[in-house]
Amino acid sequence: MRAVLAAPPPTLLVIAKSPVPGRVKTRLSPPCTPEQAAALAEAALADTLATLDRVPAGRRLLVLDGAAGRWLPPGWQVVPQSGGGLDERLAAAYAHAARTAPDAPALLVGMDTPQVDAALLAEPLSPARRPGVDAWYGPAGDGGFWALGLARPGGQLARRLLLGLPMSTPRTGQALLDRLLAENLTVHHLPVLTDVDTILDARQVAAEAPGSRFAARLRAIGTAPEVAG
Repeated sequence: MRAVLAAPPPTLLVIAKSPVPGRVKTRLSPPCTPEQAAALAEAALADTLATLDRVPAGRRLLVLDGAAGRWLPPGWQVVPQSGGGLDERLAAAYAHAARTAPDAPALLVGMDTPQVDAALLAEPLSPARRPGVDAWYGPAGDGGFWALGLARPGGQLARRLLLGLPMSTPRTGQALLDRLLAENLTVHHLPVLTDVDTILDARQVAAEAPGSRFAARLRAIGTAPEVAG
């Protein structure tokens, strides 16, 4: 019981791009215009940050490519993304988290799953559920992953897990899971979620979270002839 009470709260990270037309959610265009795709990206990011606001944490870091906007809620520290490929940027995010709170677990999610529920993360990250868990893995329906948590993010572990990992392929998630298991880590599996990449993904996610900002934004643009089909 003493160890549970002394467990440090987790560091939560979101990795994202600023929702600028032409730079985000490009696979939504067509049928969306670049401006509509950026509006959906902004709504997804706002939903994600609001959800993580409801997950108990010691610190919240937005690892951002671009500039923050009015969508950024209070209490989030903005950390610029490092250079290099996505694998390098992810590893650098964990390194920053480890420097900030070396004894705390770190969980990173993307901006593409606005349907994620706070309880889905709060319960497995709670001090009572963390003993014996080395990593948290959230697979995406397209074969990628939407979440990765490390109980001990410091040192070289994140680099061994992420550097050289093939990104944006149907086997990215499995390749990451293989690396987790090769490190002899005890992995807690989070549910499979749908990443928003295409308009079909967007409609599915909006149906799963009808009260979200994302769903409201999709409804608002859904009457446009090019999107309604």
